[in-house]
Amino acid sequence: MRCVRIATWNVNSVKQRMPRLLPWLDERRPDVVCLQETKLADDAFAALLGEELAGRGYAVAAHGEATWNGVAILSRVGLDDVVAGVPGGPGFPHQEARAVSATCGELRVTSVYVPNGRAPDSEHYHYKLAWLAALREMVAAGPERAIVCGDMNIAPTDHDVFDPDAYIGQTHVTAPERAALGELQALGLRDVVRDRWPDHERLFTYWDYRAGMFHQDLGMRIDLVLAGGPIAERVRAAWVDRHARKGPGPSDHAPVIVDLDEAPDGDIGPVVPPPSAPRARRGAKRLPQAP
Repeated sequence: MRCVRIATWNVNSVKQRMPRLLPWLDERRPDVVCLQETKLADDAFAALLGEELAGRGYAVAAHGEATWNGVAILSRVGLDDVVAGVPGGPGFPHQEARAVSATCGELRVTSVYVPNGRAPDSEHYHYKLAWLAALREMVAAGPERAIVCGDMNIAPTDHDVFDPDAYIGQTHVTAPERAALGELQALGLRDVVRDRWPDHERLFTYWDYRAGMFHQDLGMRIDLVLAGGPIAERVRAAWVDRHARKGPGPSDHAPVIVDLDEAPDGDIGPVVPPPSAPRARRGAKRLPQAP
């Protein structure tokens, strides 16, 4: 057993984010990285990043497609038994590149980009629920050593959005979506960031690019690290790297970092809004896409 730093990050195009990703790897030095929305076919991913990642000691399992979706696992602690996709999972119409799993040392890691759902009760929404059910069946084969990381496109509770009133009639917060996430967690997977910060309401991982949402800290927590019980007991730090969302050319998501056994940077924790961006009155702010 060795100390391991695990991170997950929806980069929203690895090609666009390459100038941010490589310095971030050098700064944070994660051992296992789960990426989502890579938006590159596997050969293009290898051509773009293969040498850079190999030079940093990472083996790579990529499962992508041109333009849309795409997931990857980078590991410096071993990378074996790679499985692309969710066996038996639904397609839309084909099975999209939304999951890849690998054994990294003693951990069974899955990087996931859960379907968005678009609108409640739409065909995309039902696809999302079916996809989550298939993911649960896959993870059920060995939940004790499982880590499921990624963009779940679900805010687990009302505490995980800036204002529940703003999300009425939207996806990501509906009871069936949360129930599907709950069924996955019922395998024994723990939401290790929320475990670490149970009373911190303003703990977000995603902020819309539009309407100054990041600068006002009007976000939601949809990027999760779910870990089997024995692994969750080893967590020494779990935090959102909000600084990676700042500056030029960011993703609209921030990375989530989890340290097992040791916490080299300490438990940095979430960053609260600055005094210039006080918490908005409930119902005062609307989503940019709201009619």
